[in-house]
Amino acid sequence: MSTIIHTPENFDILSPLRRWVDQIQVCDRRTAHLICRLIPCCCPFERTLTLLGHTIHIPPLCKLNPLYDEFIALRFRSLSYLSDECGEDITRYIC
Repeated sequence: MSTIIHTPENFDILSPLRRWVDQIQVCDRRTAHLICRLIPCCCPFERTLTLLGHTIHIPPLCKLNPLYDEFIALRFRSLSYLSDECGEDITRYIC
């Protein structure tokens, strides 16, 4: 007799980590600045290389990160906190 294990189609092993990142509250100026410095505003991996007269474009690979949307949302919450709650100029963090 074989045992069949049923798993939901939308099972996401990273779901607990996604929820944890989404629940991070930005309520400290130093933490908000740290998050804005650590999470870049644009993908740092996108490159255009010229090799032996041929141009090679490497597309942005950040979207391959399974937590990309959560990190961008955390960065946005940090920017909003600095701008709204602290009244700081956030243009240095905008690309």
